[in-house]
Amino acid sequence: QVQLVESGGGLVQAGGSLRLSCAASGHTFGGYNMGWFRQAPGKEREFVAAISWTGGSTYYTDSVKGRFTVSRDNAKNTLYLQMSSLKPEDTAVYYCAAHVGRGRFGTSSTTSSTDYGYWGQGTQVTVSS
Repeated sequence: QVQLVESGGGLVQAGGSLRLSCAASGHTFGGYNMGWFRQAPGKEREFVAAISWTGGSTYYTDSVKGRFTVSRDNAKNTLYLQMSSLKPEDTAVYYCAAHVGRGRFGTSSTTSSTDYGYWGQGTQVTVSS
């Protein structure tokens, strides 16, 4: 099993930046492709970004491309999401998760929350206008 704990959320003005962290413990973090998801009030959880287990490949939903950057440090067992040029519509609870599905990185499996087996508790990001 992998235990995941997110941090770094908060309140920021539109146009500002935040960096989320996801600390992992338990099973080998470096063996998993990892993802970030978010859920706004009254909406379904949606995919935000993902990174391969080596860190060599990344994948983003269109709405955050050019503004968010996902990265990882396997030596520190930590996943990151650098968020810039934040917009009010980015307001949500952000979750990190470990991919356990069989689909290859970059396929529909990467963006499907049902293919992620370990989840953090989430961290709130609020962007004011």
